[in-house]
Amino acid sequence: MNCLQNLPRASSLPLQSFKCHSQWKLPCSLSMKGAAESSDPHRSISMKAISGSTSSAAEMSGSDVKEEKSETYSNNMTEAMGAVLTYRHELGMNYNFIRPDLIVGSCLQNPDDVDKLREIGVKTIFCLQQDPDLEYFGVDIKAIQEYAKTYDDIEHLRARIRDFDAFDLRMRLPAVVSKLYKAINRNGGVTYIHCTAGLGRAPAVALAYMFWIQGYKLNDAHSLLQSKRSCFPKLYAIKSATADILTGCKKKLITLTWKYGNCSTVEVSGLDIGWGQRMPLEFDKKTRSWILERELPEGDYEYKYIVDGEWVCNENELITSPNKDSHVNNYITVTDDDPSSASAILRKRLTSDDPDLTKGERMIIRQFLEAYEE
Repeated sequence: MNCLQNLPRASSLPLQSFKCHSQWKLPCSLSMKGAAESSDPHRSISMKAISGSTSSAAEMSGSDVKEEKSETYSNNMTEAMGAVLTYRHELGMNYNFIRPDLIVGSCLQNPDDVDKLREIGVKTIFCLQQDPDLEYFGVDIKAIQEYAKTYDDIEHLRARIRDFDAFDLRMRLPAVVSKLYKAINRNGGVTYIHCTAGLGRAPAVALAYMFWIQGYKLNDAHSLLQSKRSCFPKLYAIKSATADILTGCKKKLITLTWKYGNCSTVEVSGLDIGWGQRMPLEFDKKTRSWILERELPEGDYEYKYIVDGEWVCNENELITSPNKDSHVNNYITVTDDDPSSASAILRKRLTSDDPDLTKGERMIIRQFLEAYEE
């Protein structure tokens, strides 16, 4: 299952202003159409004050700079995630108990936060941030890790997932949840899962763990999570990762074509690389067209062309309906060539609005996670 390995990607914060949103619901039917996200990507979610520690006045001496960074991050998060999400780094670490043994929260900011988590019984700190996430808010992760090592009753682990990238979340989930599952079995007690804001990646990993290991139906786990913490995990990524494990994560070659040759550069953003990155198309002199061939796992993908620096849709390819900001994207759905095959039927069920796993399927997933090697 090579497609389940970590896919290295560059990452930087803050992201550029987005011209498009990732919309999981597709507007019209076609022969290759797949399942859509069950959560409404345009509903508003506000981050309320959450139980947990807060910084002292002395720690907030540079509050103006921190507030500006938080504002930029929150705007980028709202734009990328398709929901109104707010994170205030200057207010300190915040978190919620989802279960007595499972906490979802924001990032640790200094070594003192390790002590605060030990006081509430945390045995495993599970960090999902990439290095640029830490650098953006000036978090010294090495100091936090070294301080955690001075205790023998708490372990600090990292399993990086790219921020605002549902495809990277999907592809990394098996490896990440495998590492989490092994750590929980080893350490017991309470587990603290965090990303930067604790609103996207961390709740998604917690949901996958509850769905795959703890026996919850995905929607039941999601309802429990939302009752404890307002957040916006990408359910479609969890569903797709579940299907990837159980069906083998097949890939299919797709071709994108920009037929207008009178330009100097053509790139594409979205697809499996996220909206913060771009891939160049190659110019074919014979057809005077720009072409990109790429293997993609089964699933729904939105993308947009950047032609000589301008973001545009290709009118010769499928286009989404306008989102709440009147933006549209091109999209493609990659599916099994045989919709009646066992793997296609299984994937359709697991990416439906209310998926559940049989005991046998959970056993397969558990064995997969136990055997997984990074």
